[in-house]
Amino acid sequence: MRTWRLPPDVDTDQLAPGHAMKDGRLETVAKHCLESLRAEFAHSVRPGDVIVAGPNFGIGSSREQAASVLVHLGVAAVVAPSYSGLFFRNAFNVGLLLLTCPRALEIADGVALRFDAREGYVALNGGVRLPTQPIPGFLLERIDAGGLLPELKKRFRPEEKT
Repeated sequence: MRTWRLPPDVDTDQLAPGHAMKDGRLETVAKHCLESLRAEFAHSVRPGDVIVAGPNFGIGSSREQAASVLVHLGVAAVVAPSYSGLFFRNAFNVGLLLLTCPRALEIADGVALRFDAREGYVALNGGVRLPTQPIPGFLLERIDAGGLLPELKKRFRPEEKT
């Protein structure tokens, strides 16, 4: 997994720009994700990559597309010291893992890392482990299910028999 380092206070308009929202399709929004901060991001991010950011990630409006676009682009997780409350809720509801790591700013751009949300750490090459705050089990189950809607479908719709 490769990291994409971003500054503090990344807002939802940078993740899902208003001009791209007019189209109404997530594919269109994805083409413009983070273009004001990292012009290469949308066409260079790969499934499994991780965003590492400063505090207050996801501030701004409550637009769900800001988290959904990262899922659409294949981002495995966001690692930051803190998040906007609305973004935090939206992210888990659409299946985007957020790892709250007070030491996130120690992670450089472009480095390989691995993480374990259940154990609560981000591991850098060389064996350095940075602790992350615990995530409640029900939120990890939601991530495993792919978000709130898939989780509810799985829970409340009986499997169809073939």
